Amino acid sequence: MNEKIRDKEVRLIDSDGTQLGIVSTRDAMSLADEKRLDLVKISPTANPPVCKIMDYSKYKFDLAKKEKEARKRQKSVEVKEIRLSPNIDKHDIAFKTKNATEFLKKGDKVKITVRFRGRELGHTNIALKILNEFVENVSEYGIVDKPPKLEGRHMAMFLAPKAAKPTKKEETSNA
Repeated sequence: MNEKIRDKEVRLIDSDGTQLGIVSTRDAMSLADEKRLDLVKISPTANPPVCKIMDYSKYKFDLAKKEKEARKRQKSVEVKEIRLSPNIDKHDIAFKTKNATEFLKKGDKVKITVRFRGRELGHTNIALKILNEFVENVSEYGIVDKPPKLEGRHMAMFLAPKAAKPTKKEETSNA
């Protein structure tokens, strides 16, 4: 930027985007000074390097503003965990299902974990039944992202929220 540019000649682009051709660095600096703007090297690897006359502080401000807007629009998806055990009661499953549907409605992913203790590890088929029942209960709001997998003393499965269904107006416009 400005005096830090050490090349003899540069390809110059004006502040409005018009190309001024290949000029000496001194001439480019004087043109930038006349307009009270900065001379910024855009492409240092080109032969000759490409420089542009611009307000560098305004450029950096605009970049930061765009980055901030992009972060604001970005939706972070959280993973909520629900823990079960192989000898869980029907009412408890219903309660945990209600919580899972709330998480899925909000757009969060849900990790369902069945924890085995002691001899329960020999009955992984019971955990599969529980997880399949759980999936049936929340099938309206979520789909299986990762199927049940045994990891040590835990069997885990991930559910993802279903995509929003298009409205009738959107369906007719797409047809």
